[in-house]
Amino acid sequence: MSRLGVWAAVLAASVVVLATKVAGHVVPQRVLDRPRVTRTAALVTAALLAALVAVQVGTTGGSLVLDARVVALVVAGVALLLRAPFVLVVLLAAATAALLRLLGMP
Repeated sequence: MSRLGVWAAVLAASVVVLATKVAGHVVPQRVLDRPRVTRTAALVTAALLAALVAVQVGTTGGSLVLDARVVALVVAGVALLLRAPFVLVVLLAAATAALLRLLGMP
């Protein structure tokens, strides 16, 4: 893609983001208070976060990988299921990834 094409895409995305923000202020509050809208907003947020985590943990250079990040994510998931404090979850995941990389796992 040419530099002009990249800038056109950036400008188009900026217009879409601005339109979305304006629409959020224009929509009446009674529409936003509907249970279906509230539930959908919560589900979309969770889905976007899950997709971001999956892409950041499971891919490198556009290809799927199984490395220390995946194991650290599993450890974090188990710690969350056991209701560990969030700081401990982060420390356990970081320590797991560091230990596995120390042992030679990519």
